[in-house]
Amino acid sequence: MGKVMCFGTFDNLHPGHLSYLSQARGYGDYLIVVVARDANVDKLKGKLPRQKEKSRLEKIKNISFVNKAVLGQLRDKFKVIKKFRPSVICLGYDQAVDIRELKKIFPGKIIRLKPYKEYIYKSSKL
Repeated sequence: MGKVMCFGTFDNLHPGHLSYLSQARGYGDYLIVVVARDANVDKLKGKLPRQKEKSRLEKIKNISFVNKAVLGQLRDKFKVIKKFRPSVICLGYDQAVDIRELKKIFPGKIIRLKPYKEYIYKSSKL
């Protein structure tokens, strides 16, 4: 199979996060999770996460099926991809990512995962 990488903030870890990570794990035999830096979350979402990055990282590291959890980069968001060289990148159903930009540096497979209980919790229904 190979290495799978996924990304997220993972603020207040919940069943939707676990579903996302579990789905990603199904695409390979080694799961690398990149936890967003506080400063990057603030830039992207306009507010800081409720939990500090080190706390969020530790919670991800404690998930039994996660092989490696690391903090993302502050400047070069693709550096972690270049460093770990996954064969698959999994994205959440609602993650805003420029796929064309990602494909410029990542030749592998990019998979958009399903939402957790999509007919109940999908953000577009709330």
